Amino acid sequence: MVSVAKRLSQVAIHMGIAYAIAYAMTGSPMFSGLAVLVEPMINVLLLPFHQAAWEKRRRKASDSRSRYVTVAAEKLSQTGLHAGVAFAVMYVATGSAAMGGIAALLEPVCNVLVLPLHDRLWDSLERGGRASLQWSGA
Repeated sequence: MVSVAKRLSQVAIHMGIAYAIAYAMTGSPMFSGLAVLVEPMINVLLLPFHQAAWEKRRRKASDSRSRYVTVAAEKLSQTGLHAGVAFAVMYVATGSAAMGGIAALLEPVCNVLVLPLHDRLWDSLERGGRASLQWSGA
């Protein structure tokens, strides 16, 4: 049950960050709410194709070094996919490539900064200890 709550709160964090960025850029609560729904749906539709393509590459990796490089490249590619979707959604909404670029950079950065703190809090709660939100750099 804790695992489900943790995943739901991760989704809420993602959606909150997306909403805040969209609202800051457009000033529209209606568009921001719509963007929070549209962006994840596009990612969910594209991600299986992305994963299938990378699965083929991972199977071809022959040694541990090439598997490591392949997984690293896959993660960079997945980040690019998400940034591209964020760019496209904001570009369509505002007609501005600059706004699309800001969204494509800002959303992943915010998620990278906030989600480790979120996960640390949940890990502490799962262990039954006090939550420590110090940044460890890991």
